[in-house]
Parts: sequence; structure tokens; C-alpha cells
Amino acid sequence: MNGPHDLGGLHGFGPVAPEVNEPYFHAEWEKRALGVTLSCGAFGAWTIDESRHARENIPPATYLAASYYEIWIRALETLLQRHGFVSGAELAEGRMLEKGATPKRVLTAQMVPAVLARGGPCDRPVDTAPRFAAGARVRTRNVNPATHTRLPRYARGKVGVVETVQGSFVFPDDSAHGRGENPQWVYTVVFDGAEIWGEGAAPGLTVSIDAWESYLEPV
Repeated sequence: MNGPHDLGGLHGFGPVAPEVNEPYFHAEWEKRALGVTLSCGAFGAWTIDESRHARENIPPATYLAASYYEIWIRALETLLQRHGFVSGAELAEGRMLEKGATPKRVLTAQMVPAVLARGGPCDRPVDTAPRFAAGARVRTRNVNPATHTRLPRYARGKVGVVETVQGSFVFPDDSAHGRGENPQWVYTVVFDGAEIWGEGAAPGLTVSIDAWESYLEPV
């Protein structure tokens, strides 16, 4: 979707100023926000793609005024309500008022190191050969869905060259909305800077994205 998260190429947000020796967390509550979000994700009620879409749906004014972990917590509240773990009244009260849904699994402290080490692999086999090979010229689709997509707005309807066939992975556009994993081939596609940003692009600049096969058409 075209939400507040998709800022590539937009003006008016000021310079990017990386913080020197930036700490992992800027406040103690951020540690808890990360832990709670990962623990709730382990319930098995939603996918990482659904959680991303929950963040994308935060109203723009709220999203842009929030810190990184504020965005995580706001999205988590949405997911917990959607899947019946808490009610709006409980979030307002800050305490349990009634029994909610039962998680499929619970992440305990002893499980954390192994779970984090394992990660969440999303590579999946497919029974078709890749449609494109390295060196192929392709055009990204010019779509503006209200649903989740990993095709960035700035790279839609642009011509590029396939650099690498990365493998086959869960299709996030379907996974985010409960339509199954439906894996597809994923390609690294390289675009000339002028193709993306126009005549004002710096000479020699290139931009690459990882694109699912259904985002691409042959040129």
C-alpha cells in the first residue's frame, strides 16, 4: 500500500543524519517493546507480513510523529485485538478484564536464544523454473494496491536489469492477508538512477531492489 512507511524519493523530511555510535535502545521501555513484540509474534497467530501491514495502516500523522518502537507497539495493539488476545477496553484500562484467545505456543525465557538463532526462514520451494535470468530487461508493474506489497512506490513502472535470481520465497502480498504463502521466485533488479529519479539523478547512480516474479514483466 502507499502508506507513510513508503518514503523513498519524497522531499520535505530533512536530511538523514545517522547518530554516531548509536545505541541499540534509546530508552529502557524500548527493550520491553522489542521483547513483547517478539513474544507475541511467537503466538503463531499472524505472520511477519501481517505485522508489517499493521504498521503501514497507522494513520500518517501518527506514524510520522512516532518513534520506531512506538510504531511497533501501536501495530501490536492492533494485532492483539484483531486476533482476540485483548479487547479495546483492556488496552484502555491497562489490565486484563476477561480471558482472551489462547496462543498456539508461548515463548519462554529459556527458549529465546535458540529461537532467535533459528530466525524465521521464508525460503520455499516452487515447482516452476524462474521466468527471468540474469541480464534480462524487465519492467516493474505500475500498481497501487490498498493491500500489502513489497514493491516500493518509487520503483513501480520502471525498467531495470535482473542481476541475480535469489531463490523462491513466501509471497508477502498474499501472506499478509491470510491467503497462504504462495511462494514465488525473487530477483535482484538493478535500475539506473535516472530511471528512478529522473534527470536530476547523480551520474553513475544505480538502485537495486529485490522483486517477486509477479511484480515483473519482460521488456
